Amino acid sequence: MDSCNVQKHSVHTLVFRSLKRTHDMFLANQSLLPPVDPAIEKLRRSIKAKDSYKTVLHEVDLENEMIKRRKANDPSSAATQEESPISNSSALVSSNATTENAVSNIISNPIKKTPTMAKPKWHAPWKLYRVISGHLGWVRCCAVEPGNEWFATGSADRIIKVWDLASGQLKISLTGHISSVRGLAFSPRHPYLFSCGEDKQVKCWDLEYNKVIRHYHGHLSAVYSLALHPTIDVLVTAGRDCTARVWDMRTKVNVHTLSGHTNTIASVVCQATDPQVITGSHDSTIRLYDLAAGKSRATLTNHKKSVRALTFHPTLNMFASGSPDNIKQWKADDGKFIQNLSGHNAIINCLAANEDGVLVSGADNGTMHLWDWRTGYNFQRLQAPVQPGSMDSEAGVFSVTFDHSGTRMITTEADKTIKIYKEDDTASEETHPINWKPEIIKRRKY
Repeated sequence: MDSCNVQKHSVHTLVFRSLKRTHDMFLANQSLLPPVDPAIEKLRRSIKAKDSYKTVLHEVDLENEMIKRRKANDPSSAATQEESPISNSSALVSSNATTENAVSNIISNPIKKTPTMAKPKWHAPWKLYRVISGHLGWVRCCAVEPGNEWFATGSADRIIKVWDLASGQLKISLTGHISSVRGLAFSPRHPYLFSCGEDKQVKCWDLEYNKVIRHYHGHLSAVYSLALHPTIDVLVTAGRDCTARVWDMRTKVNVHTLSGHTNTIASVVCQATDPQVITGSHDSTIRLYDLAAGKSRATLTNHKKSVRALTFHPTLNMFASGSPDNIKQWKADDGKFIQNLSGHNAIINCLAANEDGVLVSGADNGTMHLWDWRTGYNFQRLQAPVQPGSMDSEAGVFSVTFDHSGTRMITTEADKTIKIYKEDDTASEETHPINWKPEIIKRRKY
């Protein structure tokens, strides 16, 4: 019966008692620790100093030896030295001890170096200097020929037009596609122009005869992007059937079908070194492919929204990807993330970079942002006025292309025009200073 009369405590009281018991137990342990011996601590610091700064201490010893010899050669101090030979040695010992103490202080209290960030390179602002009209539909793509004398554009009016780069005059119109033309590429080694479109067709045009000489059949749906390999005769196309297809340029054989994406592939780019093919998709991923094996070697899942644009840097082994959440920069060999370029809050359709380190992003709302590639500094924002007679909603930028000199920038837009930009020759660092705030712009070093 007595066991029923046990006093019941509240949870708060029980927890408090448990904490007190724990505190008392560990407090007893703390009191048993031996006191620190100053002599042992000094010896430890001395050993550490000698281990880390042996060469420095050796230099100090040499300096002290030279001072001793100078005093020995000085007749005025010779008598003093003979009288008290111990004094010099004690001075040397005290000097060494002082040095060791200074070194040990450095070890125990290291000076933290303030992280520095490279200042962005100054870039001249770009200005619009020519607007070319002629297409009857949205102008979706552009490519500049290897000689840098003319360029081609593809449009929703199903026509490919070739223009003179210097004058902006129309040279020829190529008809053959039965739906919107979405991708163009010139071969650097042949007189060929390759095109793809929403009619599932991929065509090879011979520019000496201005006729289609090859068709590449195999895509099951619209083809949105194409790229030529820079060193071998293969062509890579990608589109709405979630695959990228590798074609032998001459035999028209479908060498590989690169699978893995679960939604439309919006952009494909090629380079000579591995990974030789990179794709960006509406499934929010970027895939790096092994061209020899025809398999995916890495999948980058950092983006949270569809990736519509990819571009390589012309000289660095890096590439950039554009998405409504961010523009991201990556190492090309392994897909290592470098940094975000934030601020272009729109659906980014296209990216382009030149050798001077200018990265351009063009968006669905007609805005263009220009960035310094290395630091991610946004040095200019452009919004060209739409063509008279167009609606404001027709302000999208569908493609951005630099010519081979990197001094002209060609955009193709939803107002059915082609716009050409160049750097402002009158601008200088004084008239357009860099508004750079390193405490605001925090980027990862690479």
